[in-house]
Amino acid sequence: MSHVYGLIWRLIPGPWVVKLVVCLALIAGAAALLWYVVFPWADPYLPFNDVTVEGDESVYGMTPEPDTDG
Repeated sequence: MSHVYGLIWRLIPGPWVVKLVVCLALIAGAAALLWYVVFPWADPYLPFNDVTVEGDESVYGMTPEPDTDG
């Protein structure tokens, strides 16, 4: 995989400072594409929102006590 990064580094023209700025811009663009396009598209297909809580047990496996405030 490192040969891909080397290829990108060699294809970007300019001194190393320009190459660094362009690489950072490419990384930011890829992150923005994932954050604003790919993740919202994939969200309905992911099971993270399908949460089911069964029974009257709390997180620690203990039965909660009823309110006695009356």
